[in-house]
Parts: sequence; structure tokens; C-alpha cells
Amino acid sequence: LGQQAVLPSGRDETSLVMSAQNRPGAVHALLEPFARHGVSMSRLESRPARTGLWEYLFFVDLEGHREDAPVAAALAELRQRAPFLKLLGSYPAALS
Repeated sequence: LGQQAVLPSGRDETSLVMSAQNRPGAVHALLEPFARHGVSMSRLESRPARTGLWEYLFFVDLEGHREDAPVAAALAELRQRAPFLKLLGSYPAALS
């Protein structure tokens, strides 16, 4: 989320924003790689896109660093499926 990449700490989160096509099953198709690669989501939030009616952006927080093998594999598949994908960054998870 900052200007510099953060190295994996072993307890990280990754944030991204993506869009889906306006068709049945589109969101499922985007989320399926996370389930198949065992990547947990801690947040999924939709917001209306400014591009048109019934178009949405999805803000997602994942457990893991973008360099972790399961996260990297899921993101590689997502890049092929999402009309728009922006990786906001990976960072150490907050302590709770």
C-alpha cells in the first residue's frame, strides 16, 4: 500500500481491487482460484463502479503475502479471469 514492496513476514495480508463481468457466476469464477489454492479471504466488499449501471468493483483482503506460493498461484489465475485487477499491496497483518 506504500511506495516500497514489503518482504514477507510470515503473517501477512494482501489487498486488491477487481471487477467482474455482469453475468451469472462471474463473481464465483473470480473467487474460485482462492478456494482451490487454499487462500482465505478476510474481507470482500463491493462498491458501485463509476463506469456504468450494475457494474461493481470488489475490494478483497487475503491472508498471505503476494509472494507466498498459494497466493501467487491464485493471483496468476485471477489475472486471466478479471476484466480489471489491481494489486494494492502486501503488508504485515495487524496483531489482535
